[in-house]
Amino acid sequence: MISQDTIVALATPAGAGAIAIIRISGSDAIGICAPLFRSIRGKDLNKQKSHTIHLGHILDGKRVLDEVLVSLFKGTNSYTGEPTVEVSCHGSSYIQQEIIQLLLRKGCRIANAGEFTLRAFINGKLDLSQAEAVADLIASDSEASHQIAMQQMRGGFSNEIKKLRDELLNFASLIELELDFAEEDVEFANRSQFQDLISRITKVLKRLIDSFAVGNVIKNGIPVAIVGEPNVGKSTLLNALLNEERAIVSEIAGTTRDTIEDEINIGGIGFRFIDTAGIRETKDVVESIGIKKTFEKIEQAQVVIYLVDSSELTIDSLKQLKTEIGKIKNKYPQKPLLVVANKIDRLEKSQISSLTTEIENIHLLSAKQNIGVDELQNKLLAFVNTGALRNDETIVTNSRHYDALLKALEEIQKVQYGIDNGISGDLMAIDIRQALYHFGEITGEITSDDLLGNIFANFCIGK
Repeated sequence: MISQDTIVALATPAGAGAIAIIRISGSDAIGICAPLFRSIRGKDLNKQKSHTIHLGHILDGKRVLDEVLVSLFKGTNSYTGEPTVEVSCHGSSYIQQEIIQLLLRKGCRIANAGEFTLRAFINGKLDLSQAEAVADLIASDSEASHQIAMQQMRGGFSNEIKKLRDELLNFASLIELELDFAEEDVEFANRSQFQDLISRITKVLKRLIDSFAVGNVIKNGIPVAIVGEPNVGKSTLLNALLNEERAIVSEIAGTTRDTIEDEINIGGIGFRFIDTAGIRETKDVVESIGIKKTFEKIEQAQVVIYLVDSSELTIDSLKQLKTEIGKIKNKYPQKPLLVVANKIDRLEKSQISSLTTEIENIHLLSAKQNIGVDELQNKLLAFVNTGALRNDETIVTNSRHYDALLKALEEIQKVQYGIDNGISGDLMAIDIRQALYHFGEITGEITSDDLLGNIFANFCIGK
């Protein structure tokens, strides 16, 4: 998976900018860069200390390509764990390519996706879960996703797994030792302490597995479908939530004929709102397609906002509304449904009181007047259990980790069964080894080339 080549890549986004950073890593990184760099003070890069920055020019023969700053990281004291040079040049696309092409001609090769971080993992600078957190940190677009990625990159998740693995490994070695003295019928592993350890591991694994439900929505955002009959104010509500004119608003029913999506950040959590076509009987072919998409979006959404026009409600329509609410709740019993009455600015106080009495937990607002919109956002945020996040607990966001934790728990439960039923140590040892294997999969103590290839292929080239 890793070669001894010296690799180069643009570490900053492609395109023109104020500055660009070109990263070179490998045993010959400094040796390749030194002859191409002319320090303004006549310094030789080969003789400079690690973690120093030098001003000068990059030369292609006698041609000056740019005035640059060169940062040196010698030995293993770098991100990749091998000699590294970072060239900070002006952000012209032409200059970037000229310098990279020069380095390629002098012996570098273009880095593969994620190869810098892969080398950091191979050289022991990061474990595998920390390396994956680097990609999550780069992709983070909210306070919550950033916080989780930082906690994982600092080793919070890894340390928790390693501690459990080390303790389990210690008992596994004692049980394996018992097998060597089977004829003497001795016990080296204290069964009471072993039971306590298995109970503790089970508890931690279940907590980490349960945290994935929160971690997944924090990482990917929460899709919220806004549904209801035509002209109840769905597009107006979307615009109010986004604080911009994102959707077309019209008094004509059926204006929205397709789904419109956009995201906002509420309390550090990303919410993706989906404005759908109004649900009604129609002969319009295009509108019918939009309504069909509405039901597809309800299937995909994690939260549904059922919006009604409070100014149009009558005794009969209230009964119909209750029926529709019941249908959605029956069809999607696990999906949070928030009934919202819009246009309350048109109601009398007595009408508002009657509405809240008839429909339990209904939320009142006026999207056009921006009344009750902030309270709606707070209700949406309440659907996400952010307690673990606030308490800085470990939260699992990676589906690969989640799968490995499930498999580890399954093996630990087999060990528990063995303890409860007095199964022989040789059989329990098999289950313990399998649990250790799945722990090792998370931190990278057990890997395959295919696994590493799949993980790092999702990284950007310069990372």
